[in-house]
Amino acid sequence: MASKAQIDALVVEALEILRSFGIPLGQLTKRRQIKMAKAFIAVCGLRSGMRWTSTKSDDPSHRLRSRQIITWMNTYLGEAISSGSYDDIRRKDLLLLVEAGIVLRAAGNEEAATNDGTRGYAINPEFAAQIRKFGTGEWATSLDSLMAGKETLVQVLDQRRQLAMIPVAIGGTEIFFSPGVHNQIQKSVIEEFLPSFGHGAKVLYVGDTEDKYLYLDQEGLDELGFFEIGHEKLPDVLAYSKGRNWLFVIEAVHSANPIDVMRKRILEQLTEECEADIVYVTAFLDRDSFKKFSGEIAWETEVWISEDPSHMIHFNGDKFLGPHK
Repeated sequence: MASKAQIDALVVEALEILRSFGIPLGQLTKRRQIKMAKAFIAVCGLRSGMRWTSTKSDDPSHRLRSRQIITWMNTYLGEAISSGSYDDIRRKDLLLLVEAGIVLRAAGNEEAATNDGTRGYAINPEFAAQIRKFGTGEWATSLDSLMAGKETLVQVLDQRRQLAMIPVAIGGTEIFFSPGVHNQIQKSVIEEFLPSFGHGAKVLYVGDTEDKYLYLDQEGLDELGFFEIGHEKLPDVLAYSKGRNWLFVIEAVHSANPIDVMRKRILEQLTEECEADIVYVTAFLDRDSFKKFSGEIAWETEVWISEDPSHMIHFNGDKFLGPHK
């Protein structure tokens, strides 16, 4: 029986091969990477102790169905996967490899339906020829030749991500938020809330879910005596109205962290040296989102809802009590 060290070594080599073929591994968990590697090894027809030169291609004797891949992983690669998890092979473990053309999902029968129990997985002959050279002196040169002109899955996904980026104009600067509801709310805050209710407020800071310091006017914050910008409890958006001497401290809320009593107390402590008057705002995408958190909002704060951009909700006691014109 193969030792764990032998299996682990084979998995490391498999991941190196897949990375060379442009498979995006960085955003996968360690477990997802291991399962992908082992499913790949199974389709290659390898077990620990075998060399990559023995890789099988689109061979009628080695076209594995999902359950057969699980059996191979359990028998030869140290797994204990339930046979009922066969759908994970298609939906998760081999998804990227099929998308990249490394693995054929219906080898020998391209017209087979997704739920056709006779269809099997096999290594694309073009890639199999390269895999067999792994660990030899021919690997690097032939890899360059194989991948020349090919658009890798890493490149494709990066292009899709770039197209999905959210552009936002701050003064004369254009920044790009990563995709997501939270950042869409931040875009609305900058482009709709502040022009309507900010009294000429200038954005001094905005963070992104992937870049905490996406936009930062450190000089402007220093002039206000603002706390250290590197603090981990930083709000989502900071904007300053010079005419009112108001600093807007804004949280964009999609799934968590409205300005509740505790959050407001922390922000008050962090801004106690600030020379501007503080306006606390929690921004939501829609009313349904607001309803989830309405019981948590702290008094003496404001709420703005993107789907109703011309109105605000004031949690401010009697400050705004009176008739509306």
